[in-house]
Amino acid sequence: MRKKYRRKTFENVEVIDAGAKGKSVGKAPDGRVIFLTNAVPGDVVDVMTTKKRKAYFEGVATNFHILSDKRTDPVCEHFGVCGGCKWQHMGYEHQLHFKQKEVENNLKRIGNLELPEINPILGSKEQYFYRNKMEFSFSDSRWLTQEEIDSETEIADRNALGFHIPGMWDKILDIKKCYLQRDPSNAIRSEVKNFATKNGLSFFNPRKQEGLLRTLMIRTSSTGEIMVLIQFFEDDKEPRELLLTHLKEKFPEITALLYVINSKGNDTIYDQEVICFAGRDHIFEEMEGLQFKINAKSFYQTNSEQAYELYKVTREFAGLSGNELVYDLYTGTGTIAQFISKKAKKVIGVESVPEAIEDAKSNALHNDITNVDFYVGDMKNVFNDAFIAEHGQPDVIVTDPPRDGMHKQVVEQLLQVAPPKIIYVSCNSATQARDLALMKEKYKVTKVQPVDMFPQTHHVENVVLLEKRV
Repeated sequence: MRKKYRRKTFENVEVIDAGAKGKSVGKAPDGRVIFLTNAVPGDVVDVMTTKKRKAYFEGVATNFHILSDKRTDPVCEHFGVCGGCKWQHMGYEHQLHFKQKEVENNLKRIGNLELPEINPILGSKEQYFYRNKMEFSFSDSRWLTQEEIDSETEIADRNALGFHIPGMWDKILDIKKCYLQRDPSNAIRSEVKNFATKNGLSFFNPRKQEGLLRTLMIRTSSTGEIMVLIQFFEDDKEPRELLLTHLKEKFPEITALLYVINSKGNDTIYDQEVICFAGRDHIFEEMEGLQFKINAKSFYQTNSEQAYELYKVTREFAGLSGNELVYDLYTGTGTIAQFISKKAKKVIGVESVPEAIEDAKSNALHNDITNVDFYVGDMKNVFNDAFIAEHGQPDVIVTDPPRDGMHKQVVEQLLQVAPPKIIYVSCNSATQARDLALMKEKYKVTKVQPVDMFPQTHHVENVVLLEKRV
């Protein structure tokens, strides 16, 4: 039988840094690190530990002796309970400082790399209401506050439409107002909940696997278009059409009103049929005159304005003259490939998701771009000698892998192909540093540009230019 952890209390702990996953860092009297969920660097706090590991503790600040000058007042009433926006209590200029520091530390400590002077991080002009996609979950047994639990009042309305409590797959926090997506996102979510409750439409119960309403997705674009998708667990036509017709009439500005009937064990829609109830089955995003068609299953960077900044950095690092053959690995829906195509002779995009490549081809056709080709396949299998022989030796390779970074075989193939330049775009500078360490004998890091895509969170993107050593 596992021994129950006995919690410790430490007094007057100075919070000295911001660490991984949005946690702050303090030091215990014995020198061990304490990762804290609710403090800001500069705070002096009493700590109650919640977990003990060999090299560190995890804990929460229970009493604040000194409040950091880096603090600011959170704007959202759900801060500290909702799992998002964990840095909302820290001034934005300090968020940027710690993001820049994380990139630098990872490249130096994990990659052990020689680095040029790192460019100052590109902050986001919009620090709230910057996301173009939000997903909310329905629940018939919402998360209760401690005050509600302690009160003896019977709580009649247990319906929720909001976010999962961190680490609790079946607990949903009912959201009053979210500061991540611009209007009419909050109005649509609020209207869906109120109308469904008023008309007796059942909210989902994940434990019992029953209920009509499962999830709500809202996508907005910089062109002003709006997509709303409601996922129903049960196939019940009358209440479904009642709700969708109401939304159509209440929000005529909705461009694409869609639904899915999904009675499987999880709520992913990638293997489900998306049905268009009203309008189109897609919306358009635009960047430098290029239009990108986005359907319910499409991947697109969730901060449109900062995606533009990220792609401009990528294009600048590539330094294209119009004569280059460029490979774009992990191309997704081909946004980077198309964005840089007017400066290149030819761009070859490779991606493992067939639907994404279909979107990429469709967008290229729509944008009248003729110097891009897209191919489907697992990167470590497709990106091989035969592929290079067929399509040509690249002058530049752009790689934008998922959070886990590149497979080791892909790194080995990159080293074998050995183009003069590689631009590595990453949403995880730790795995990026790991991959760069495998390439440092052949390539030198000549430029580094962090980009903040997600204000109020610890996440940071990073773009690195690698140039072949002579």
